[in-house]
Amino acid sequence: MTTQRRSYEAGHTPKCLVIVDDTAEWDRAVYYASRWAIRVGGGVVMLRIIEIEDQNQQWLGVADIMRAEAVEAANEALDRASGRANGITAITPERVIREGDPTAQMLDVIEGDVDIAMLVLAANPGPEGPGPLITMIAQAAGAFPIPVTIVPGDLSDADIDGLS
Repeated sequence: MTTQRRSYEAGHTPKCLVIVDDTAEWDRAVYYASRWAIRVGGGVVMLRIIEIEDQNQQWLGVADIMRAEAVEAANEALDRASGRANGITAITPERVIREGDPTAQMLDVIEGDVDIAMLVLAANPGPEGPGPLITMIAQAAGAFPIPVTIVPGDLSDADIDGLS
């Protein structure tokens, strides 16, 4: 990654990127990111990644229907997350929907927005581990292009308020 971050330069606004997925703890990341954004006068970018398996050309019509349904579901998830963020801090987050490999899409969004200063993820507190994105980022932490904040998935709103 060669893009210079400009988050705190004149004319720019620091933003944090939050992945809105189907995990139970996504709300913790949204809550933390929203509190951080209001505290620093920044913004939130919410990313929903659609993973659609490769489709054969002969099933193009079915693939189009599957894609449309996935986009509709992504918008519904982002509506919930945006409503949560707006209810917490009265901010309106940016919304991004991408399709493909989660890691590649996340890095592409970061590369494309020089104001993104931090990635916020929430960790699953259960015995099955923190989650695939956190595991992937932990393995590449030394080379990741921006700081990553991992919010424990079992923190309460009051706990997060005290930290953000």
